[in-house]
Amino acid sequence: MGTTWSVRFGNPQMIGLDAVRASAAHALDRVIAQMSHWRADSDLSRYNQAAAGSVHALAPEFTAVLRCAVQWAEASDGALDPTVGPLVALWGFGPDAVASAHAPDLRALHLARAAGGWRQLRFNAAAATLEQPGGLTLDFSGIAKGFAVDHVVDSLKALGLVDLLVEVGGELRGVGHRPGGTPWTVQVAAPDDSVGASPPIALTDLAIATSGDRWHQRESAGRRWSHTIDPRTGEPVAHGLASVSVLHAECMHADALATVLTVLGPTKGLPFANAHGVAALFFERTPQGLQASASRGWHERVHA
Repeated sequence: MGTTWSVRFGNPQMIGLDAVRASAAHALDRVIAQMSHWRADSDLSRYNQAAAGSVHALAPEFTAVLRCAVQWAEASDGALDPTVGPLVALWGFGPDAVASAHAPDLRALHLARAAGGWRQLRFNAAAATLEQPGGLTLDFSGIAKGFAVDHVVDSLKALGLVDLLVEVGGELRGVGHRPGGTPWTVQVAAPDDSVGASPPIALTDLAIATSGDRWHQRESAGRRWSHTIDPRTGEPVAHGLASVSVLHAECMHADALATVLTVLGPTKGLPFANAHGVAALFFERTPQGLQASASRGWHERVHA
């Protein structure tokens, strides 16, 4: 996934460190083998290269991620779209990034938008199958890392651990408590130094995911753009939202929702979060400086 992972855990059962490491690594390997768009032999890549009309039996993990992606694509009217890969590549990101000194032209954007769209997915969730209509490509970048956190948690719980904090690329999920009985806690750092970090947040059987524009950007001809592409327009997001963090019981959903809210932006994202009971913290760049705002669900979770 091009990132790091870590696990912290209480271990009164004295489970061997090698067994814990191997269990976590095996879970991550399964996610990569199924969902990596960087590996040509992954299940996702094989689907992307498959012939029109072919039907693909999906692994349970792949099915769970696609079901979650479709759920939030439908709820957000396409702000999250697991078929957005060609547009991401046109803007210079991902494994198929187009190497260009300029932003893509309108014709290229039109063709990329026409080639994708989550409504073209022929997904039978009950049968765990997915048909390739022809030329459709999947990209789970906005959700797979969160699922990987959940998958590692499940594998370590099956090993016998009950108190653990799992992190993959900055997405975290806490289960149980720290040794000594205190909760696992995190703080959300502001995108710059003008605003301090959030108060400590207890991750007691809770996950957190953050999306923002701090690390992945491109620039051409005086224009700078984020790696977050709005699938509905084909353009990078252009609002002032610097980052959004989401709390959820499952990191997969937190990751997906952080993508949804980043695309929607602060004006539409906050009402969406309130309408769907999403616990979200927004940092927006304004003429007055960086401003923080939070959904009702965030206040309820953090100050409970």
